[in-house]
Amino acid sequence: MSEQPSDTPESDEEWRERLTDEEYRVLREQGTERPHTGEHLDRTDDGTYVCAGCGAELFDSDTKYDSHCGWPSFYDVPTENVETRQDTSHGMVRTEVVCANCGGHLGHVFDDGPEPTGKRYCINSVSLDFEDE
Repeated sequence: MSEQPSDTPESDEEWRERLTDEEYRVLREQGTERPHTGEHLDRTDDGTYVCAGCGAELFDSDTKYDSHCGWPSFYDVPTENVETRQDTSHGMVRTEVVCANCGGHLGHVFDDGPEPTGKRYCINSVSLDFEDE
């Protein structure tokens, strides 16, 4: 999983044209969708989750699990496809997960996930598209 799209928007205007209002709010303004509302929360199909902003491959369905947190959760991610940043918003210190290709906000990663990584990538459904295998 390392395919990167080449048609990533360069301006805010292009992003606004490409994304829905909710996708823009989450991906470009670091928003969060309401818990238990995302279309991918209960998805169990085999496939690949890609960035809704640029199409970069992000998560394999084999690493998805039910963390009962209200958002899709994954225990592993190819490091070349995502980056992490310190997030100090809302009076908290968290680790933000962003798309390495377009910088879109995906969610956060926590150290309370299952083995083998112990990680919980807690990701907004609206930040993802799904491609069947």
